[in-house]
Amino acid sequence: MRGAQGGLAVLGLAALAGLSGCDGASWNPLKPNGPRFNSVDITGADYGAALKLPDSQGRVRTLADFKGQVVVVFFGYTQCPDVCPTTMAELAEIKRKLGPEGTRLQAIFVSLDPERDTPEVLTQYVQGMDPSFVALRGTVDQTTAVAKAFKVFFQKVPGADGQGYTLDHTAGSFVFDGQGRARLFTRYGMGVEPWLADIRTLLGGA
Repeated sequence: MRGAQGGLAVLGLAALAGLSGCDGASWNPLKPNGPRFNSVDITGADYGAALKLPDSQGRVRTLADFKGQVVVVFFGYTQCPDVCPTTMAELAEIKRKLGPEGTRLQAIFVSLDPERDTPEVLTQYVQGMDPSFVALRGTVDQTTAVAKAFKVFFQKVPGADGQGYTLDHTAGSFVFDGQGRARLFTRYGMGVEPWLADIRTLLGGA
């Protein structure tokens, strides 16, 4: 998988979010006195309403189910060799570093590969990272619609031997505050500590 494909979606997100300050911190021109983040500030974007998919237990979930929590939504697939497990492992580490406050962080893994990511596979995958993590899996059409609403790029790449496939896909994560509002787009590879600082800022009510 080529994580650089995330740039296709990030360009639009960055344009929406505004510019970065000289110190590298992201700020939103719609809220010039607001907090500065390490991630791209997308406050004002309307992504959350599009998230309505069954979880691996078959229950339809939306962001309203997690009101009061900071929610991180990541689109990936369980057979991903690098970006997906790294991102989910980082979220698990952030949750641990938050200590008691970690109960207010909810990670959601949205499968881009419902053909292979069965409910059983997804449950095992996310709970192997952290028991509280939630996986969502729709039909192929539902997945395509939600990804499009989030401006998430993904496409199948045939295997070199003609067998199977991988997925190229947007490599970043979407972060929502406790009111269900889209606030940040976190680039893959930013690292745990900058991401942790952003999560703490949102948990503090920013």
